Amino acid sequence: MRASSSYSEITMEIIKPDWSRKMGMKVWALEPDYSLIYITEPARDKGTVTLKRKNEVWNWLPSAQKVIKIPPSMMLQSWMGSDFTNDDLVRESSVLKDYTHKLLGEEKLNGMDCYKIQLTPKPDAGVVWGKIITWIEKETYLQPRIEYYDEDGFLVKKFIGTNLQKMDGRNIFTHWEMIPEDKPGNKTVMDYYKIQFNIKTEESFYSEQNMKRVR
Repeated sequence: MRASSSYSEITMEIIKPDWSRKMGMKVWALEPDYSLIYITEPARDKGTVTLKRKNEVWNWLPSAQKVIKIPPSMMLQSWMGSDFTNDDLVRESSVLKDYTHKLLGEEKLNGMDCYKIQLTPKPDAGVVWGKIITWIEKETYLQPRIEYYDEDGFLVKKFIGTNLQKMDGRNIFTHWEMIPEDKPGNKTVMDYYKIQFNIKTEESFYSEQNMKRVR
């Protein structure tokens, strides 16, 4: 079962053919609509905060002492130079209300019995993907693989979860890779090394004012 709230500590590595860089972050979440991400390292990015409230995203840039709201036209731009986009941050809110869901069948993936489900945007939904295909493990509802397609039906990127571990009493994938199809040698890797579920957190925590205060 999915927890309604969580706190996690994550490392993210952005990998390119000729360089890579690592970042650390703390993430508070009140699912599915609210999250706050605080960058802990490297030093040049420390204190940068991203806030998600439903389908909207803001960034706090401590060097400029400025909160910037991400306009809809920039939702497909890279988040923190990674293979994640601003849109990926709001995906969970969007998936629940902007897409229709169709069961394509059942499939074994990495030894797990999964439902294979296609998500198609509703006619009036302002979303960026032509379709999303996700594999959902039957018993735990974990998603070991998610594929994102453009409006022409071409695969754009895939999000793959591995290294299943029990953390704070729940089984989760602790290693994730976002892999773009059109950029060989590029990927962004995320590793969870701490997570707490069902933390005490309120909607009021996820505010522009708190972006400047959180540590």
